[in-house]
Amino acid sequence: MPIEIDSARLQRLLGGEALAALRQRLRERYARETGGDAFTLARLTPAERAALEGLLGRRAARGDSMRVSQTELDAALARAEVAPDLERALEALDGPIPRRKRERLARDREWAASFANAADGRLQALLASATGQGLLKRLSGSDPQQAAQLLSQAACVLQRLPGGGIPLPRLAAETCGDAHGLDAGRALGSLVLAACASESDTPVDSEETRLRNRWAQLGVSLGELSAPALVLNLPAHADTPGGRLAALAGESGEPLHLTLRTLLRQPPRWCADKLSIHVCENPTIVALAAERLGAACPSMVCTDGMPAAAQRTLLDQLARAGARLRYHGDFDWAGLRIGNFVMRRFGAVPWRFCAPDYLQYAPRQGRTLEAPAVTADWDAGLGEAMLGHGYALDEETVVEALIDDLALA
Repeated sequence: MPIEIDSARLQRLLGGEALAALRQRLRERYARETGGDAFTLARLTPAERAALEGLLGRRAARGDSMRVSQTELDAALARAEVAPDLERALEALDGPIPRRKRERLARDREWAASFANAADGRLQALLASATGQGLLKRLSGSDPQQAAQLLSQAACVLQRLPGGGIPLPRLAAETCGDAHGLDAGRALGSLVLAACASESDTPVDSEETRLRNRWAQLGVSLGELSAPALVLNLPAHADTPGGRLAALAGESGEPLHLTLRTLLRQPPRWCADKLSIHVCENPTIVALAAERLGAACPSMVCTDGMPAAAQRTLLDQLARAGARLRYHGDFDWAGLRIGNFVMRRFGAVPWRFCAPDYLQYAPRQGRTLEAPAVTADWDAGLGEAMLGHGYALDEETVVEALIDDLALA
């Protein structure tokens, strides 16, 4: 006849606060699913030793330890008719014992099923690494079912990319039913951007700028009218609305601002194959070039500091169209950081932006260079020359030499 739990007697045998630590040690063996029947309980308190001796009907060989076996403990409890075995006695006293190994295996199976929901190749590539899997677990709150839902929604978003200039809230509304579902800080947007990871960010970018640039690379506009790209005499085919706008400006010799909205939604077809395009950092250079040279000025683009989404989108388009980009910026550490980015990201070459150019105009006094120093990827001697003099040289300071170059180009 099955032995029922005798709660009152069991409580007297193994219950109470004095034996709580002993019960926890015994529970831990089941939780770890430790193999082997016999084991030693060391560092026993007098109360714990007395309880075990009373249950087993024998004295401990040593005062503070006792060699026991699970079979012996099971038999003792059954013989006393207080519980069928030790496991059920412990659960009757302190609740169910978690089986960590079994639970971990079950959890692993759940996660494997969730990872299988990654239908898009970019998501599969992300989850091929432990880092990517860890990101998904963090974004889903370590909930495999939530992770599966996130992956399904992310695949829907990725199918719509590149987005052709679609605003981010509209993309979110159409793919996941929530216009804010891809906002900064939301799990879905973070997962999509991670699957489309890019190394185009720079250390000085703000979080808002990074997000705008990343979405722009995917053809999605965020702040589509902010920070437009300034251009001058940039030729384009007039077969798109954006191209007609650019073509008109290209013929007039007047500077033109191109918004991210235009560049993504109505990208001009640039006449740029093998065309030399002079890229500068500061709008003043474009303004003076337009004033002095007008329609005769070669094609120009201004980054307006570190290129934002519109400038990056434009320079990407020009580079893909075969343009030869020549870059000039401020002779300061920020200028060198921008130069490193533009030359690395868009394949530009320096335009009067090397050590001899700095030394030709190096000031004896002026704006002091502040640490930390930056090495120019295109000319290691430039940073050294700037350190030697200790002063910055703004682009506007050398504008006459730049205008002369443009006039002769």
